[in-house]
Amino acid sequence: MGKQLWRVVVAGGAAAVFTAVSAVPAGAAEGGVSFTRVQVNGSKPIVIGVSKEVAAPASFRMATTHKWKWPAVFLYRGGKSDRLWHAIETSDCIKVSSGVCDINETMYFDPSIWAMHNSEAGAWKVAAEVSFEGGGGDTDDEGLTVYVKRNSRLTVNASPEPASKDRTITVTGKVTRANWETRKYASYGGRLVSLQFKPAGVASYTTVKKVYANGSGDLRTTVKASKTGTWRWVYYGNTTTGPSTSSGDNVVVK
Repeated sequence: MGKQLWRVVVAGGAAAVFTAVSAVPAGAAEGGVSFTRVQVNGSKPIVIGVSKEVAAPASFRMATTHKWKWPAVFLYRGGKSDRLWHAIETSDCIKVSSGVCDINETMYFDPSIWAMHNSEAGAWKVAAEVSFEGGGGDTDDEGLTVYVKRNSRLTVNASPEPASKDRTITVTGKVTRANWETRKYASYGGRLVSLQFKPAGVASYTTVKKVYANGSGDLRTTVKASKTGTWRWVYYGNTTTGPSTSSGDNVVVK
């Protein structure tokens, strides 16, 4: 059996808690409903750490002549009922015309409450559903993909501070990634990370070189001390891991 999804749905000022398990959406389950204008998190990945709740906005338009309750969009994958655990809060019907409503929704992902698995990082499909008063409902695939990613972190240290002009500066750091199963950050080895520099008085950073982290996620490289400025590391992420930028470490060059 696929994963059960516990959802808290708030609509019209009243909260309802229920459990739902349904087959993978494959068009209208019962028919009689049209879902359009579906958006999830502004088409951006949903990046989740190990403790902080993440709220992802969603919205859709629903047209139906049925009396309905609990409309929502949700994330699923696989050939069975495999949904990503999360809570949902929905608005009342924002009436467009007779039988047509716009619905605003927020998906809440809380790794400190739900037992998330690292294998859940990656691509998820989007579906919309609604239950009818008196029984039945409609569940439709929406042809959209949303990436749910594990958060990453970077540290930086540039030394010596201060540095002598034209001498060597050593820049180190470490790449870590959220482990949803242990609820801790762990080394993320082998990542290609950009070293960036911003001279004093300049607004933007420039990439100086790219460096691979070792198997333990440690970063280390050397550069010439040419001018005073700030050094940082930038990791651009991948399909399962979110991007991250370290804080800046300022080095005065004398």
